[in-house]
Amino acid sequence: MTDEPQSSDVAGASSDAPAGAVPLPEPLITNPTWWVMVRGMARSVRPHQWVKNLFVLAPVVFAKHLTHPSIIISAIGAFGVFCLLAGAIYTLNDLLDVEADRIHPVKRHRPIASGAVPEPVAKVLIVVLLAVAFGGALLGPRMFLVVALAYFVLNTAYSLKLKRFAYLDVACIASGFVLRVLAGGYGTRTEVSFYMIACTAFLALFLGFGKRRHELSGVQAVKQRAALAASGPRALLWALALTGVASVATYLAYTLDPNTRKLFRSEWLWATAVHPLFGVLRFLHILKSRPNAESHTQEMLRDTPFVLNLVVWVVEVIMIIYRLRPT
Repeated sequence: MTDEPQSSDVAGASSDAPAGAVPLPEPLITNPTWWVMVRGMARSVRPHQWVKNLFVLAPVVFAKHLTHPSIIISAIGAFGVFCLLAGAIYTLNDLLDVEADRIHPVKRHRPIASGAVPEPVAKVLIVVLLAVAFGGALLGPRMFLVVALAYFVLNTAYSLKLKRFAYLDVACIASGFVLRVLAGGYGTRTEVSFYMIACTAFLALFLGFGKRRHELSGVQAVKQRAALAASGPRALLWALALTGVASVATYLAYTLDPNTRKLFRSEWLWATAVHPLFGVLRFLHILKSRPNAESHTQEMLRDTPFVLNLVVWVVEVIMIIYRLRPT
């Protein structure tokens, strides 16, 4: 048995399936070795998706707290808790979707669907991740624990039921990003502005609608995700346009707000709005040019112009906010 799932003829009908019934596909791997399971568990928690948890750190950056070691430690702890929670939720989602994933040309190779991680092992992994995550959350402020619990409950409800409802599913995704920002604020006892909440919500809606638009172009899309049946391509394009414009406009309004300019003692933060605008446009280009990709998040992180734009934006924001000057 090799480490990578092989295309197999076993994904066919069971010999005792009722006549006329649609056969359920079998896993590609039936007897995974321990090393295959370890690698599979590492993939199940999707560490490449943890970049989304950087939203937990946003309140610290824009509150000018990067020079406070105690706050930085709290922020890193909050980030770690949400990475563990995200890993548990991704694993739970794959466990619930195992049958649907096995009929998908790409998702059938996911660890649980392929059989690299047996379902009982996946259940144990979820319990361990949650135990460590909430154990860490107990060390922080009470409201941080409340937000972490709300994040888990919301995503569990999403995995069990809410993802079947068009547009409500995207609202759940956006709420998850907002909860990350609130968690960063409560975890570090940092005030979170209305602008940050609004900008995060619009950007998350934009990314969520982009994900649905990407999935709608896939093979057997409606069978794979029920909410897509009620999501038309034209409606999703309008939703992408509106939320993309709203996210950039909200960020620009924040940079031009008198209180923002007074806090950072700078008139130039508005110039950094060109980077969110480029990011939105580049994301739309990635969606259109790479329809067969499994994850739009992975594609963004592999896209050199997108990553360079993000890095330059972060550097410019930090230099302006913290009044850094080249020596």
